Amino acid sequence: MTVTAVRKDPDALAMTITAEFSASPARVWQLWEDPRQLERWWGPPSYPATVDSHDLNPGGHVAYHMTGPTGDQPRGYWQIVEVDAPRSLLFRDCFANDDGTPNIELPAMQSRVRIEGIGDGRTRMSIESVFPNLAAMEQVLAMGMEEGLTQAVGQIDAILAEEAAVRA
Repeated sequence: MTVTAVRKDPDALAMTITAEFSASPARVWQLWEDPRQLERWWGPPSYPATVDSHDLNPGGHVAYHMTGPTGDQPRGYWQIVEVDAPRSLLFRDCFANDDGTPNIELPAMQSRVRIEGIGDGRTRMSIESVFPNLAAMEQVLAMGMEEGLTQAVGQIDAILAEEAAVRA
């Protein structure tokens, strides 16, 4: 499995998922940069994502929805804060209502993606989510964030393996 660690730190109000891939940092960055590739892994297998808009520049906005097995379509969006391609991405991760407007009933998080080469053609990626308070962290974790994000990131190896097979 791709995911090598999941750390929850209630004192820091953070959850971090770390994964390693047999790919270059530039290739792993493309999984975020290209909305069609992002769609292939961002949602867990039972809730695949559709990217509705994608501007991965500081001040930009990424909007998406996921489609569940019963047809439900939870929505979310990112407000892009910092981009240092292909090394890091910082965004405010928010829930949205059915019409795409911000859902202020659910907490927003600050998410930082770090991508680094670790040698032998491998790359480590971490996604750190920082919550505004402990209640927000507990609420989002109770909604299945850890399992969903672990499953989502777990799909990346198959995407990279498809490309390797095509090149072979």
